[in-house]
Amino acid sequence: MLRKFNPPGVVSSDIYHHGVEVTSFQQMLFISGQVGVGPDGIPGIGIRQQTELAIHNLYKVLAGANMDANDIVKSTIYLTDENQLGAFMEAGAGALPTPPPATTLVIVKALASPDLLVEIEAIAAK
Repeated sequence: MLRKFNPPGVVSSDIYHHGVEVTSFQQMLFISGQVGVGPDGIPGIGIRQQTELAIHNLYKVLAGANMDANDIVKSTIYLTDENQLGAFMEAGAGALPTPPPATTLVIVKALASPDLLVEIEAIAAK
């Protein structure tokens, strides 16, 4: 059972929750950072396509454990360019569950390859 919440006295957000309480679970999944590459390993072109691919890859890992986006309790997103935040948000709009999980966004200097612009890791439970 998951309870997603924003406690009183803490600014609320439409795009994440400050807390996700897992009161009981049968299964937990720790998902390695998924990047914006296709099955061929070639990075997508630009932040929008890479975001879509990273989310697609994340969902494939979830499906491999018989889970879906609603089971995500925590996500961490790494972007290499703060100026791409708007494009990232647009590309990912509607892709994450409602209500959204606890989320952290980090701007980093680089990812594992200079061609990579976004990486998303997650923890899921059900």
